[in-house]
Amino acid sequence: MTPTPIDGAALLDEVEAFHRRFNVFPTDAAFVAVALWDAHAHLLDCFDSTPRIAFLSPEPGSGKTRALEIVETLVPQPMTAVNASAAALFRSVSSGNGKPTILFDEIDTVFGPKAGDNEELRGFLNAGHRRTGVTYRCIGDGGQQTVQAFPSYCAVAVAGLGSLPDTILSRSVIIRMRRRARNEKVEPFRARIHEAEGHKLRDRLATWAEQARGSVLGAWPNMPDGVTDRPADVWEPLLAVADAAGGDWPKRARAACVSLVTASKANDKGSIGVRLLTDLRDQVLVGIDRLPTVAILDRLNAMDDAPWADLGGKPLDSRRLSKMLAEYMTADNEPIASRNIKAAGSVLKGYYAADLWDAWARYCPPPPESPLPPLPGTENAA
Repeated sequence: MTPTPIDGAALLDEVEAFHRRFNVFPTDAAFVAVALWDAHAHLLDCFDSTPRIAFLSPEPGSGKTRALEIVETLVPQPMTAVNASAAALFRSVSSGNGKPTILFDEIDTVFGPKAGDNEELRGFLNAGHRRTGVTYRCIGDGGQQTVQAFPSYCAVAVAGLGSLPDTILSRSVIIRMRRRARNEKVEPFRARIHEAEGHKLRDRLATWAEQARGSVLGAWPNMPDGVTDRPADVWEPLLAVADAAGGDWPKRARAACVSLVTASKANDKGSIGVRLLTDLRDQVLVGIDRLPTVAILDRLNAMDDAPWADLGGKPLDSRRLSKMLAEYMTADNEPIASRNIKAAGSVLKGYYAADLWDAWARYCPPPPESPLPPLPGTENAA
């Protein structure tokens, strides 16, 4: 007997409403994204990649764990992980008993400032973003060891304080959580009652996923203008789900995509090297074509909202500035390096804007619409 077709749009409406009962997300776009992410976990084998979803906040008590608890009731084979090892996770994914949906709470204990680097887990999370992702390990004893590839592809939701490594953030839909305001009310979550409600929605999502599989498999959804590269990879599965569901979800999904991608770019300062290049362009070499290194360092280290005055406990110095800039190339494909600058009868080492233009164009975000005026005393530095 053929099961009765399920209205995908109406079902996603119910999933969103279920989240709204217990979660306060910062925007409507976040509710849309989370509902689509829940559904995409049931269609994982239809996609080339799976976005991570990251519930992040600056302070405890912001609803991150509750968000994961609601997601847990809606996704297939949830596996709650707190400080789990990479070995435990990749063996669970490759066990052959179906792919778990990993829900990693307190991720800041793994990647936070006091945790140090955790390259093994970071590698697992990065590799598992792609369908072809694997984790290689040696198995066996002594000289009988062989290299075995463990599949790592699975859906992952994380929650934690602060931020995440850039390599994970760039593969994530980021939900910036906040503490509830006094006028924001939610229904208390009672696991004995509400888990069963979530599981009924989960089972209907699984049934709908089977019905929608044909339209999702191989789909190439149209991306909103300006969403390309890694953000497009992140959102492609979610937009494919929205298109399969129909109703107003395709429109809402694309609006949410633009909103959250724009917000992630606003919060993304890029690597420390890109931050240096951007600050040189927008704060230091403004309206001038060259500046001695000593003057560049004075201006960078005086910036209140920048990291330069405290890099590992020390201010940025000429040696580190030279090393950081040498990683980027001039238009002539030579490493950016200091050159002689004649000033007041003497010759000082410094940097020329012409040597930085190519790196600025390739790596930095667009410059501010209203350029800052030249720094006092530098108008005639050339």
